[in-house]
Amino acid sequence: MGSIRTVQRKRVTRSAGRSWLALAVYLGLAFGLSWLIALPLGVSGDGLEHPAFGAIALCMMLTPAIAALVTVFAIERPQHPAEALGLVPLRPAGRFLGYLGLGLAVPVTLIFAALIAGSVLGVYPADFVTFSAFHDLLTAQTGGGLSMPIGALVALQFVNVILGSILNLLPALGEELGWRGWLLPHLLRFGTVPAIVISGVVWGLWHAPLILLGYNYPTAPGWLGLLMMTGMCTLMGGVLAWLRIRSRSVWPAALAHGALNASIGLAVVFAQSGEDIDTVHATILGWSGWILPAVLIVVLIATQQFTWPPRATVRRRSFF
Repeated sequence: MGSIRTVQRKRVTRSAGRSWLALAVYLGLAFGLSWLIALPLGVSGDGLEHPAFGAIALCMMLTPAIAALVTVFAIERPQHPAEALGLVPLRPAGRFLGYLGLGLAVPVTLIFAALIAGSVLGVYPADFVTFSAFHDLLTAQTGGGLSMPIGALVALQFVNVILGSILNLLPALGEELGWRGWLLPHLLRFGTVPAIVISGVVWGLWHAPLILLGYNYPTAPGWLGLLMMTGMCTLMGGVLAWLRIRSRSVWPAALAHGALNASIGLAVVFAQSGEDIDTVHATILGWSGWILPAVLIVVLIATQQFTWPPRATVRRRSFF
């Protein structure tokens, strides 16, 4: 009997050791590869004006996925790697499609609501009537009059957001395969709130090479920009975590990440002409935009929407 318990303890110890090793390898690769790729931005002195900035940023987005793949196949070697990464299951189809729809709608709604909240609080210079900043931008781009009423052009921006979300899906999957596909489930053993906070902080700090150069927060000192980015990533990461957990899939979170990236530009569409937008205070990036996501997460926690694994999931291995 004693020998059986000893063997069991050794197995638990080995499992725990492998789990910590996997976490260390994942974080080392995700951060190391990303910061290595971003190195030319700082070394050249061009910063965000570097001619290859777009390609560098895109390659950075792939590093969490690379780290997750290496960790799964080289360290963990599970029986079902696709399931371990959240790529499957895709059933039941109705539930999966429903969460894909939420992945598209929820981020766009939160970003638009952030503009309303910022306007009410006096930190976002909104123009929800004449869309003056957007009007001026289009006029400058076309060099003349508008091809259709400004209201119709504003409505088309939401169509562009949908298309952009779909186009952003695969680049966003480069991040989400790591953050929500692999990392989040490994942190949930510490509890829901710690998992959301830790994964959000990791996600935010991962952006450091760009944020410290002025990305997203051009008017803020580097330390403040990084602090704000970490706060935003923690809150929006909680929303993405909910999509990942409830759907049992990384795809809705990846689509939501793509929608988040695609709809950031709405801040210009609804702004007042001639006014600056301080992202420390306004938009989803600023504190005023964090209010509704924070409320949503509190409600989701209170209603036990972060139960892992979801209660509806019975171990039936039907991936497709």
